[in-house]
Amino acid sequence: MSSGQRCPVCAEPWVSPRLLPCLHSLCVPCLRRLGTLGETGRAAAAATTSSAAAARSVLCPVCDSEVTLPPGGIGQLTPDYLALNRSREAAGCDLCADGAAARRCLTCGADLCLFCCQAHRRQKKTASHAVTELENTKDCSQARQPLFCPSHPTEELRLFCEQCDQPVCRDCVVDRHRQHPYDFISNVIHRHGDALRELLKSTQQHMGTLEDVLGQIDDMGGAICSRTEAVATEICLFASGYMKAIEEHRDRLLKQLGDLKVQKENLLHLQKAQLQQLLLDMRTGVEFTEHLLMSGSDLEILITKGVVASRLAKLNSVAYNTHPSVDDGIQFSPRERAGQCSGYEVFGAILNKVVDPARCTLHGEDLHSARQNQLTGFTLLCNDTMGERMGRGGEAVQVTITHKDKRDCAVKPTVCDNGDGTYHISYSPEEPGLYAVCVCVKGQHVQGSPFTLMVKNKFREHQGVFHCCTFCSSGGQKAARCACGGTMPGGYQGCGHGHKGHPGCPHWSCCGQVKETSECLGGLPSDTSQRSLLRTVAL
Repeated sequence: MSSGQRCPVCAEPWVSPRLLPCLHSLCVPCLRRLGTLGETGRAAAAATTSSAAAARSVLCPVCDSEVTLPPGGIGQLTPDYLALNRSREAAGCDLCADGAAARRCLTCGADLCLFCCQAHRRQKKTASHAVTELENTKDCSQARQPLFCPSHPTEELRLFCEQCDQPVCRDCVVDRHRQHPYDFISNVIHRHGDALRELLKSTQQHMGTLEDVLGQIDDMGGAICSRTEAVATEICLFASGYMKAIEEHRDRLLKQLGDLKVQKENLLHLQKAQLQQLLLDMRTGVEFTEHLLMSGSDLEILITKGVVASRLAKLNSVAYNTHPSVDDGIQFSPRERAGQCSGYEVFGAILNKVVDPARCTLHGEDLHSARQNQLTGFTLLCNDTMGERMGRGGEAVQVTITHKDKRDCAVKPTVCDNGDGTYHISYSPEEPGLYAVCVCVKGQHVQGSPFTLMVKNKFREHQGVFHCCTFCSSGGQKAARCACGGTMPGGYQGCGHGHKGHPGCPHWSCCGQVKETSECLGGLPSDTSQRSLLRTVAL
């Protein structure tokens, strides 16, 4: 609906205001400048000028609602006469155009200022006209200026077409609305007005409900603010305590790290001192022996040989570690549970375990055998230098599976870190034969690596029937045969219970295997024809 005497878009006085479906009014020039959703303004303006323009959607500049224009375009939008009336009321006196309109002549419909109103009453032709205050005419529809038909500008809109649901004039009744039911506006206004009031009443009820909901939303917003402040206080208290607990846990971890550092350094210093002393003793023995061999006489060498040889042999027999006695395997695991500190559960622990590839083991029933095109796998268990299970994942595990006879044939395995120190390796070989499998951790082979993998041919399904005998499964047919090679008297070429060649238990007709879940061997007796066998299988 229009909110004043001017267009809300251009802020100019109303020029043929039209009512959009969202009940906001715009003047025709502003409507023509509205762009269709997805179109440019110039293309939209060209589309609005065409009377045969198809229905299109525009965006209301007042409420941002998407509204659909009639098929005929802007021209078929409902004119907003209320906006025009308000514009006329604000325009001033209709006679002098200088004074402000204060009264209205109910006879001729002119708005008059106080001076022109007195002159209106003094003239003979207008002295009998009924004049009332302008404020008193706002709710009186009879006091409005007459509205003329847009198709017949000289005819006043006095009739209402029931079929087309719109006001019409006398010429419209005999022209485009011929044979349409119609009546005077004064006769139908009560019925249509009552229907509109019912809709208004329902809408007002919804408005009341919406106002209540909005009030509840405002109350809830206030409650949310209050609750947010209370929870923020709780969060601050929790965070303050948690920060103190984390700082305490940090200091404890740093002290533990410092103690571990001192322990490792002491072990290294001890090993270093022992090795330095051993090196010094060896250097002394080597220098003495070299001097003896170069400068001593034969007799001197023979005399001194015993003590020198004994010393060198003793030095060579000293056992020593060829690697540092400790390693730098110090790690921090931020996700490791570390118990509670000041009543708060904390995370983060120093890990001193280091994986030892030589102590890692492989496990699995199908470690050395697999089937063609069948998913198989095994498990890698990682242990530390003490042979204890690592208990955590994250190690660099590399697995290669290569065919021994076909170097270009390799299987791409999948390594799944279980996060507990175990790794599941799965693969599906496409070619049968012997494969070399290498499993490495940190670039070093684990126990049992590399090893040989035997990939057998694809599991052969049975093509026959698992039966007790040929006589039963074939329904007594004489030509039916079985791979077990059994026969019966009377010309029966298949096996039967208690007769020659019957294995004495249920078996497969295609290969004679007595185990139902076995692999088909596919072997046929020499005296059994393929045609008879297939016939038994089909039966």
